[in-house]
Amino acid sequence: MNYYIVIPIHNEEAFLKSTLDSILLQTLSAKKVILVNDNSTDRTENIIDEYCTMSSLFQKVNTTSSTQHMPGSKVINAFNKGLELLDDNYDFIVKLDADIILPSNYFDVISRHFEKNKHLGICGGFIYEQNNAKEWILNHPMDKNHVRGAIKAYSKACFKAIGGLKNAMGWDTVDELLAQFYGYSLQSDATLKVKHLRPTGKAYNAEAKKLQGKAMYTMRYGFLITCIASLKMAIKNRSINSFWNNIMGYIQAAQNNSAYLVTELEGKFIRNLRWTNIKRKIKA
Repeated sequence: MNYYIVIPIHNEEAFLKSTLDSILLQTLSAKKVILVNDNSTDRTENIIDEYCTMSSLFQKVNTTSSTQHMPGSKVINAFNKGLELLDDNYDFIVKLDADIILPSNYFDVISRHFEKNKHLGICGGFIYEQNNAKEWILNHPMDKNHVRGAIKAYSKACFKAIGGLKNAMGWDTVDELLAQFYGYSLQSDATLKVKHLRPTGKAYNAEAKKLQGKAMYTMRYGFLITCIASLKMAIKNRSINSFWNNIMGYIQAAQNNSAYLVTELEGKFIRNLRWTNIKRKIKA
């Protein structure tokens, strides 16, 4: 299958070479890899230029946004900048982070999943991160079908149906909810073990902490589902502060009448889907 990769990159000199090397080692090569240099101030662009010279697989584009690591709009704006350089001649499209190492068979396996299941919309592997003892430990959400934002592959039909990626915090949740709204399935493959070199959120600033709650508001979760989801997150992270940050973010978004990411009909579907999953987990 033909596929494209777009990688938003901001100050990743410490990890970028490892990511690009793992792409070069893929048993099923991409058709094109767009490297989006997003306002980097370190040696990131030099590394990008080195790999673009090394292989015609890579193509660089520069864009300018905030100098801060922020979840949501920054990364998706950069992704969309790279997307502008690509045509529609692909079977699936991939959004990757610039601080990961992929197993060499990663996209070969992903492509076979898409070939086997024509209703599959989003696919990916599992994320592993190093603990203090330098052991690679699984770091995956409790919902095993969720594909982490660092390693997402979308079938072309699904990507078009959901209207691409939303440039807001929560983009890597609302994409999966909308995929299911439009009749597509999700799949994580536990055999595909991806090394994440920088743990999620390590470079985010304090202002980013409330954005998860805002995202739950803009996805029309409603307050009760937001409380339940935030409590689960707090338990997983072993941090009661994350619960209160989410709730404050939700309340502030409601007070500010923040724009919704989904329509009323999509929101109703999302709430019903969330309640169904909550009830299923309670019975289990």
